[in-house]
Amino acid sequence: MDLTAKSAKLHETLQQLGSVLVAYSGGTDSAYLAYAAHQALGDDMQAVIADSPSLPRAELAAALAFAADHNIPIQILRTNELENPDYQRNDAHRCFHCKDELFQQMEQARAHRNFAHIAYGMNLDDRADFRPGQQAAAQHHAVAPLVTAGLTKQEIRTLAQQAGLKLWDKPASACLSSRIEYGRPVTRENLSQVEQAEEALHALGFPQVRVRHHGDLARIEIARIDLPRALSLPTLEAITAAIKPLGFLYVTLDTEGYRSGSMNDILLAASAILPAR
Repeated sequence: MDLTAKSAKLHETLQQLGSVLVAYSGGTDSAYLAYAAHQALGDDMQAVIADSPSLPRAELAAALAFAADHNIPIQILRTNELENPDYQRNDAHRCFHCKDELFQQMEQARAHRNFAHIAYGMNLDDRADFRPGQQAAAQHHAVAPLVTAGLTKQEIRTLAQQAGLKLWDKPASACLSSRIEYGRPVTRENLSQVEQAEEALHALGFPQVRVRHHGDLARIEIARIDLPRALSLPTLEAITAAIKPLGFLYVTLDTEGYRSGSMNDILLAASAILPAR
């Protein structure tokens, strides 16, 4: 199918759902899904955003502003994944416990308010990535209309641009917990450290960054296009001055630059050295 046909398929799929709660994070995929669902269903849809310490305040504000700008009805759910020892443990299944908490609450809200379905913003490309949250979505029978329509990440961005949505080219932004190295417990304190550190880097003029939390060490990923500027001595000194007071003893700049999901590299390495059974 061409993109016009895929867009029509998405509209048809959403209409067939009848009514839907959309898991909304403020990223391009879920935002476009919420927008398209509102176009297809009007008041028979509602966006639902999970609020917890793992969601940066700036991201919450931006997500709410987008919904307001497009008259999309929205509900904030206060999720408590941080109280779950299985989530705090921060192993390879952390994302499952987060999404399980979200979809449990959404399922309760769906039943209470007589919505027919819950949906989330998985796209066609996501199926090849390491995303334990998809297992939670399957267990709670969440539907993925973007996949049904055969839409890739880039196609969703194109449709969002055609619709005049300002976030069509918004960089990916996973939750703050994804910045904590596997095996290090997720706490409010280290989430706050990461959030403040990334805000400081944004203030220094770096729009796409990740601060990876390795205990005393902050490993900074900056978009490769910005690395030459970051590597000047005055800028390195400014970065150090901004990050160290947040509780890090060491600050390092990752020479590979920003890359989504880099914390998962250790999982791949570990699986490569496991003995054969």
